[in-house]
Amino acid sequence: MSEKQRAKKATGDPLTFEEALAKLEKTVEQLEQENLSLDDSLKLFEQGIGLIRTCDVHLKKAKGKVTELLANDNGGYVEKVLGPTLESFIAREENNE
Repeated sequence: MSEKQRAKKATGDPLTFEEALAKLEKTVEQLEQENLSLDDSLKLFEQGIGLIRTCDVHLKKAKGKVTELLANDNGGYVEKVLGPTLESFIAREENNE
């Protein structure tokens, strides 16, 4: 465990998005095992739901920040694509052929 993770645990800080997602992936792997009891499966499922909620909170905060950053002076929003689009990917593939 890194120093940063120990400090977070000691102060009770919530997981980062990346930490919650990694734990969720591990939880899913554990749930996919066939040798779990019903009680163990339910505990893992409950943990997974909590991790999903943590990820959702982080994603909603990020969406709010992006929306705030894209607001223009007139009270509207500037529409911007943040990253490659399907159309740009197809055009790039067609140019490489």
